[in-house]
Amino acid sequence: MSRGQNWTQALADGDVSNVVPSVITADATLGGDTARLIAVVPDPQSPYHRARKGEIGLREGLTLAETVTEVVTKDAHLPDDRRRPIVAVVDVPSQAYGRIEEMLGIHHALATAVDAYASARTAGHPVITLIVGTALSGGLLAHGSQANQMLALNDPDVVIHAMHKVAAAEVTLRTVDELDELARSIPPLSYNVTDWAKLGLCDELLDVENANDPTDGDVQRTKGALTAAIERARRGPRDLSNRLTSPGAQQTRAASRRIHEALAAQWQ
Repeated sequence: MSRGQNWTQALADGDVSNVVPSVITADATLGGDTARLIAVVPDPQSPYHRARKGEIGLREGLTLAETVTEVVTKDAHLPDDRRRPIVAVVDVPSQAYGRIEEMLGIHHALATAVDAYASARTAGHPVITLIVGTALSGGLLAHGSQANQMLALNDPDVVIHAMHKVAAAEVTLRTVDELDELARSIPPLSYNVTDWAKLGLCDELLDVENANDPTDGDVQRTKGALTAAIERARRGPRDLSNRLTSPGAQQTRAASRRIHEALAAQWQ
C-alpha cells in the first residue's frame, strides 16, 4: 500500500476503483462538491518493468488523460461553478525511465496527461493537487503540476524536486553533502518540503498526525483544506499566474518574475 492509495481510500466516500491496476479513482464529498480523486499507485505485475513502483509510464500517462477527459466531457453541459473538482493525490517517484518507454514515446503519453489537466483547469474544473509522498521529476509534471492549487503534507518524507538527490549531485558535480550545504541558502536546491513551499508553488502545508495512515482527524482537516482550495480555485485565475504573484514567489523568485515580464513585453 502506497501513501497515494492510503490517502485516496481515506478521503473517498465509498469504494475506490482501478481504471487500470496502477491508476485509481474515487469520489469524495468536499463541501458542496463531489470531487473526483485520482492517484497513481504501484503495480508490481505491470508488463512495463520500469513502472512497477508507482512511476508514471506509458499506460499511466494515457490513463490519467482518459480519466480526466472523461470528467470534463461529462460535465461540459454544466455551468462553470458546478463542474466537478479534480483532486490529484500525488505519491510518484518519477516518470518511468526505460528503453521501451523512450521507444514508444513516453513524452507523448505524459504530455497527454498534462494537456488533460490543463484543459480541465481552463474549462472551469478546480484542479487541486494533494502531495502526500514523493513528487519527483516527470511524475509530478504529468500528475499534479497543472493544478490551480497545490497542497502538501508537512512531513519529512514528502519530497518534491526535479530529480533524485544522488542524480542532482552527479549532474552538478558535487557530493550529496555539498548539495545539502548549498540548499541551506538556496531554496530551489533543497529537498525539504518547507523550503519548496517558499517558492510560490505551494498554497498550503498541512500538518497531520500520521502521513502514512491518516487518522480521522487528519482526514477531516485535509478535507477542510481541499474544500477551501476549491473555493480559492473558483475565485482565482484559470491560468497559473498566481504562482508568480504569490507572496512566496515575490520573495524567492524575483529573477523568474523579471524574466517573465521581459518575455511578455517582447511578445506583446
